[in-house]
Amino acid sequence: MRPFLHRPHTLLPSALHAKQGLIQGQTRARRSLHLAPPFLLDDYTPRHMTLSAADAARKRSRAYAHLRNCNLCPRLCGVNRYETTGMCLIGDKAKVNVVAPHFGEEPCIQGHHGSGSVFFSMCNLRCVFCQNHDIAHTRNGQDLTPEELGDWYLKLQDVGNVHNINLITPEHVVPQVALSILHARDNGLTLPVIYNTSAYDSLESLDLLDGLVDIYLPDFKLWTPASSRRLLKADDYAATARESIKAMHAQVGDLCFTADGIAKKGLLVRHLVMPGLEPESVEIMKFLANDVSKDCFVNIMEQYHPDAYVGKPKRAGRQQTADKAAASGASNDADKGDQKRYAEINRAVTKDEISFVRNAAEQAGLWRFCDPPRHDGFSL
Repeated sequence: MRPFLHRPHTLLPSALHAKQGLIQGQTRARRSLHLAPPFLLDDYTPRHMTLSAADAARKRSRAYAHLRNCNLCPRLCGVNRYETTGMCLIGDKAKVNVVAPHFGEEPCIQGHHGSGSVFFSMCNLRCVFCQNHDIAHTRNGQDLTPEELGDWYLKLQDVGNVHNINLITPEHVVPQVALSILHARDNGLTLPVIYNTSAYDSLESLDLLDGLVDIYLPDFKLWTPASSRRLLKADDYAATARESIKAMHAQVGDLCFTADGIAKKGLLVRHLVMPGLEPESVEIMKFLANDVSKDCFVNIMEQYHPDAYVGKPKRAGRQQTADKAAASGASNDADKGDQKRYAEINRAVTKDEISFVRNAAEQAGLWRFCDPPRHDGFSL
């Protein structure tokens, strides 16, 4: 038998040059495919649908007890909300401003049919720059019992054909929210539930929600007590948010999707870049990477604009201080700037500030960001 002889392959000049280039360490363009990451679910059943009857009964009992002694949010007002109100100015009924399919969320949240958003009036924070001031700082809206609220979830599901139920700014109405989810699930709710929060939540509050919420969507705003005291009116905000976000992640893990690109469970952290506060943003990104998960899905938001109380004229009592500063030799320009409230954040953020925060996030080890997709679909 004749031995099999390997014939040398003949290379075309272009192929030969490419091969020589690779040998010499040169690179050539690769074909890039979008592949699903390991955060892909074949199917998903919302957590509230797997809650036992005994656990549901215990949650109902706890929710009613908290309404009689309001101690769920970090304000710890301790009031009986059937009789009076605490700092949030909301009683035993949740006040709802808007219920509608919403298309202003992340692509993986809103999808093609919208997110079934429920905007609650009022808040347990007093952010001076609130980007949703007309809802979160007013008592406009309709008072709804937990049962009425749960019925709206079913309408969003059955009529709105939305992807999820998105509870926006619910920190001060957690007992009502828990009761409403239980009512809705007993009457046919099959959608995942999103808890869309400022992260000013107590651990006890999150424990009540455990088993009812599928996606936690906290907004980690600021890092230092000084900034939190001045801009949020809550000097314990950062410490509270850190513990809350860790507890949220312990419940639901990293953000996961089904094959259609819609998020079904997990943690998605938002961070609004603030003018001049990049050092605080850096610390937040380090915290998420080191203390939560390097696989944490993060939305670094750039839409900050002066709103609510920012840039408004100073009150009369504070005007006297400004006048004294002017009399002591302050320039006219500085005096004019001093007439505005919270002048240090009375501007939009710059592209450099946004890039700085994004680079800091990547250097910390984070890699899952809410970016516009490079392909025809959702960014996973």
